Amino acid sequence: MEARLNIMASPVAAQALKHLVAAGKALGESTLPAATRELVMLRVSQINGCAGCIDIHTKEATAAGETAQRLHLVAAWREAKVFTDAERAALELAEQGTRIADAAGGVTDEAWADAAKHYDEDQLAALVTLIAVMNAFNRGNVITQQPAGDYRVGQYA
Repeated sequence: MEARLNIMASPVAAQALKHLVAAGKALGESTLPAATRELVMLRVSQINGCAGCIDIHTKEATAAGETAQRLHLVAAWREAKVFTDAERAALELAEQGTRIADAAGGVTDEAWADAAKHYDEDQLAALVTLIAVMNAFNRGNVITQQPAGDYRVGQYA
């Protein structure tokens, strides 16, 4: 499979993507737990069908010590016993924040309140920004049909 477009060949797109990458790196410095960040990035990417980001985040999470069991169960997190209440709240917020067009009214007050029980204001801000940034990456990759499967851990560090 070949990508439809080498987006990095466009000076304007490459500059914009540099800002998205910088935003992602800043989020890595937040106090939002690293495991939560990886689970959220994976779930958002699954919902959006972004093979490239699924490849990246499963490999990065594994390298960081995440278990195969938890990674395999992210898509069905509601029925899985392996996630904490805080992780469940983050995954619910990620799903609702990603499926805004599918849910009249966007993110529910209940989902927000549940997340706010587990995360402080800075962590909530990081979580919201992470969901938005991942959706942007996913959409660009899906639109241009970026191929997946050969990512190496740390490749974009």
